[in-house]
Amino acid sequence: MSPGHPRSMTPRITGRPAGRLRLVASGGERRPTLVLVAHGSRDPRALATVTALAERVREQRPGLAVRLGHIELNEPLLTDTLAAHASGRAVLAPLLLGRGLHVKRDIPAAVAAAPHLDVRATAPLGPHALLAEALHTRLVEAGWPPRPLGTAARRCHAVVLAAAGSRDPESAADTEAAAGLLAERLGVPVAPAYAAPTAACARTVPEAVAALAERGRTRTAVAAYFTAPGRFAAQSADAAPWIAAAPLGAHPALARLVLHRYDQACGAPAMAEQRRPTAV
Repeated sequence: MSPGHPRSMTPRITGRPAGRLRLVASGGERRPTLVLVAHGSRDPRALATVTALAERVREQRPGLAVRLGHIELNEPLLTDTLAAHASGRAVLAPLLLGRGLHVKRDIPAAVAAAPHLDVRATAPLGPHALLAEALHTRLVEAGWPPRPLGTAARRCHAVVLAAAGSRDPESAADTEAAAGLLAERLGVPVAPAYAAPTAACARTVPEAVAALAERGRTRTAVAAYFTAPGRFAAQSADAAPWIAAAPLGAHPALARLVLHRYDQACGAPAMAEQRRPTAV
């Protein structure tokens, strides 16, 4: 099933039950529950990864209620997580890296099914400099030089930023912006490419690798612009001519970014008022 398939709220893999959401008092102030919205995957490592990320968020913000909901394939589904919240406030933080159908359609649909809640939603995680930090870390772990490249090395090094792909042109624009942030950090060309090409996201990872080779880039790495392991991440890694980085995973920078989005969203209008995610 493709990521944008209309039957995307169907569970396939079981995990921990949603449980009941609650509001946590800290310093006398009641704070909304943070709901991490993961895509879901048939790869069991994906559920383990987003669960570990949730734990890292809790470590960075003790006392904050953090729950998990999936758009498809894993339990708890987002609809079930929201249904378990009897009343009160929640902030949804999509663990998605760009705008697309899940952000624009599936998340608002889940919120519409929970009219008893005061719900706010953050923008997707990307693009953001904290993601470039995490991508850089994963590249170094895979074998990228840990220190800034010299002039000669910059002429032969490059990166393909492998993303899932989407039919939404705004998703492609977000991936291109993320590639620009990583290129600025590394000082080498970073070409966005897609595991599931569409009209909006047409260039495949092998095509991007070949284009860089034609430009004399003999050291091209593939950076995995995926939150968690899965079929697309593995497919992209297989196309790497040199090294392939692991997905972003439970990197501390992702937890910081989630909490940054949460803090911004706590002051945004409720989705009950505008019925669509608030971009913050």
